[in-house]
Amino acid sequence: MSEPTKLPPEIDTSVAHSARIWNYWLGGKDYFPADKRAGDAYRAKVPLAGPMAKESRDFLRRAVSFLVREAGLRQFLDLGAGLPTDNNTHEIAQRIAPDSRVVYVDHDPLVLLHVHALRTATPDGATDYVLADMRDTETVLQGAAKTLEIAQPIGLVINDVLGHIEDWDDALSLVRRLVERLPSGSYLVLSHSTAADEEHRAAQEEYNKSGAIPYILREPSVTVAFFEGLEFVEPGLTSFPRWRPDANTGRLTDRMCWGGVARVP
Repeated sequence: MSEPTKLPPEIDTSVAHSARIWNYWLGGKDYFPADKRAGDAYRAKVPLAGPMAKESRDFLRRAVSFLVREAGLRQFLDLGAGLPTDNNTHEIAQRIAPDSRVVYVDHDPLVLLHVHALRTATPDGATDYVLADMRDTETVLQGAAKTLEIAQPIGLVINDVLGHIEDWDDALSLVRRLVERLPSGSYLVLSHSTAADEEHRAAQEEYNKSGAIPYILREPSVTVAFFEGLEFVEPGLTSFPRWRPDANTGRLTDRMCWGGVARVP
């Protein structure tokens, strides 16, 4: 359990935070007692919460690997990067293509304490970080342009963070504003959590009332709208275990999280 000696004053360690809970479920060390308590309480009602976090990260691995190997992308913009753990976007891409360039975007003050981990890159590639709210499209793109060639295809990664935008129209507008600024041949990688059952929905509602930043569960029939106007990569929007599984793919969270990859025409 991490306890940095100097924390930004805006970090309240007494209130659980989703990024730190996620880190706890992934086996990381960057969380506080409040996060562990909230994570354990959630997992007591939804035992698959831990596997959900791991399978979300594995979906990211397969999606980014596909874009590097098969689509030939060498540039990625990752929104809501969160706390670095294993298989971050730059590690996945640069392991396959060392010249890959990755920019992370987040405005969480705790993430700032770990920027050095997100900025580690191969000698031929580049990794950078933009401090911005992902809804601030202009700041995001201006910051990304310092590392990425915006006129060339980019992989836009939005992995399981849009639930933190409570208003549906705001979430949809964010994605569409960014996608319309991407050149043809770019790709969108996007995932979102859904309610697997009543227990899952109840656990999320309890968490949302705890004082932590809420997360809104949305059904695939709704989140498919994020991909409107784009060309889905097979098998389209589907549950994590069903998206191009390989020998290492976990298969426990078949109804909890859905993701997809689509090309910008």
